Formats: sequence, C-alpha cells, structure tokens
Amino acid sequence: MLHDRVMVRDTEGTGERRSNAGIVIPATATVARRLVWGEVFGIGHHVRTVTVGDRVLFARDDQFEVEVQGTTYLVMRERELHAVATERTEHGTGLYL
Repeated sequence: MLHDRVMVRDTEGTGERRSNAGIVIPATATVARRLVWGEVFGIGHHVRTVTVGDRVLFARDDQFEVEVQGTTYLVMRERELHAVATERTEHGTGLYL
C-alpha cells in the first residue's frame, strides 16, 4: 500500500443479518449510510493511527474494491475511517473515535 491508504476486509459480510429483537433482515434490504466494521490487512507508509489487525469502522459507499488471491478487499484513505478498535490498550479502553 502507498501513502495514506488502508486495505480493509469487510468482516460483517453482505448476507442476511438479525436485529436485536430477532427479526431477520434479508441481504437485499439496504440501509442508507450504514457504517460497517472491517479488519485492516495492509497500510501505507504514512498511516499513523491504525496497524494491521485493527478493527475499523467505515462507510462502505464509494470505496474501491480489489481482489487479491480470491479475497475481496476495500482500499480507502486513512481519513475515511470513523473509528478504530484495537487490542493495544496503552491509551485506555481500546476504542478510539
């Protein structure tokens, strides 16, 4: 990856999901401007706030898709990330907004 680019794999998938009340929401139903969680698989040299393996929150709209060895990843700029959930806890709770 170059510059401030981050390569993320969508961990939530695009299949059907279930609400907190137990209602099944089909994969064809879309929610406007929904943020999703993904896992970072690659970063550029100028990325400062995330590392490989962190979970990040981002908007799936208007991202670039790339397929590497049969797996689809999203490529975006670091500034397009909304939150980072990390195992590194030297700074507090592990969720940074």
